[in-house]
Amino acid sequence: MPAKQRLVYLPAAQEDLIAIFDYISLDSPKRALAFVDKLDKRIELLEKHPLLGRMPRHPKLKAYGYRVLII
Repeated sequence: MPAKQRLVYLPAAQEDLIAIFDYISLDSPKRALAFVDKLDKRIELLEKHPLLGRMPRHPKLKAYGYRVLII
C-alpha cells in the first residue's frame, strides 16, 4: 500500500473555502455545508492518491506538482 501523503490547506485556500461557504449559505446553509463536505472529501482523496486529477496547464503550477480536480 502506498504511503499516505500529507495534505495541507494553504491559508489562501482556507479563506477561499470560507468565502465559498458564506456565499452559498446566503441561499441555503444546508447546501453550503453539503458542498464544502463534498469538496473536502474529494480533496482528502489526494492523500492516498496524489496523482488524482490532471496536471495544470500553467508551467509553474505544473512544476510545483499541483493537480486540478473538477468537483
